[in-house]
Amino acid sequence: MKLLLNQIKKFDHHFQKGGKLERFHALWDMHVTILFTPDEVTETGPHVRDSMDIKRLMITVVIALVPCTLFGFYNTGLQSARAYGSEALLTDWQLFLNGALICMPIILVSYAVGGFWEVLFATIRGHKVSEGFLVTGLLFPLTLPPTVPLWQVAVGISFGVVIGKEIFGGTGMNILNPALTARVFLFFSYPAQMSGNKVWIYTHEHPGILDGLLFQAGNTLVDGFTGATALLSAAETKPMQDPVHQMLTGSQFAHFDLASLFYGFVPGSMGETSALMCLIGAVILILTGVGSWRIMVSTVAGALAMAAFLNLFAKSSADFPGLLGLPPHYHLVMGGFMFGAVFMATDPVSAAATNKGKIIYGILIGVMTILIRTWNPAYPEGMMLSILFMNIFAPLIDHFVVQSNINRRMKRATG
Repeated sequence: MKLLLNQIKKFDHHFQKGGKLERFHALWDMHVTILFTPDEVTETGPHVRDSMDIKRLMITVVIALVPCTLFGFYNTGLQSARAYGSEALLTDWQLFLNGALICMPIILVSYAVGGFWEVLFATIRGHKVSEGFLVTGLLFPLTLPPTVPLWQVAVGISFGVVIGKEIFGGTGMNILNPALTARVFLFFSYPAQMSGNKVWIYTHEHPGILDGLLFQAGNTLVDGFTGATALLSAAETKPMQDPVHQMLTGSQFAHFDLASLFYGFVPGSMGETSALMCLIGAVILILTGVGSWRIMVSTVAGALAMAAFLNLFAKSSADFPGLLGLPPHYHLVMGGFMFGAVFMATDPVSAAATNKGKIIYGILIGVMTILIRTWNPAYPEGMMLSILFMNIFAPLIDHFVVQSNINRRMKRATG
């Protein structure tokens, strides 16, 4: 590593101001600071002694996302095999490999296209390349169904980076989470593929390695397959009926029992199905101090409280949705709730910054998610829209928290 550092220092002056390769400084700096901690120091106060810079913080988030990513590979292969009725014919490694072959192109396109826009804007503005894209480039594809067309991935990440962040001034200036901005753009632009309902659609265009394996086993490939997610199955519960019973019996392809929902062996977006993997990521973020436990806990508390409140009215009227009767803890392991609470709501740029503000912010996200899930017949998820809505109100929440603290101090000083 010392030899590499010496070589970097040897050529570094070419990329600094006045050097012949000055225009490529952003690209050069990006690679150097990923490999080595910058030796720059702050010349004016405040001075903070910390070995963690922004790149190291962002890499920590990426590490926390690894369990969800790897499990997403396996589950994608598993659900694909189930669609073809071939689960018993394949080993776990074959399922993982098949899922990886389906998911990896989506992740690579996200990083390649989004990285292009990041480098372009950094070069034009003379800024450093945003470290935040290390996370955005992975978060976005993990919220997508594995059958999404690659051109939609490119369009979505372009919108998220350019419109969701760069037009506001780049990293630290955006008011919305860029990954969710990209996701919501695709959701409203291409609802047929991104509705969050029947996202598992298989044709001969998405078989991965299954073609050869199944033909060798004598199986016939299906022309197409569509399976409902757990949320859609629960949303189809009739008034006065039990949504848990509906989930267990309403789908011929998947049985959404609590254990399967918690571990994540169910249809859904690539990285969102496993609450267990999200909790592992949460532990990493909390222990390293990168993610806010206040936001995570308050989001869960808000959802549980609202779901428990709605349970009281579940069978009081035939006009109320049957989903109102879903036990509160089921909401935590369904859809993208846990993924959003751990990785999306805690975005330090678009979330509330004060401690009390984080609690209020998280509670409102949880409450709004349950309200959207139970009362909105067109979109049974809710987590994405709730976080984006509260992103807009986060500065206002912080303003009132700070103002309240100022007023309290003023009364104490003059009292």
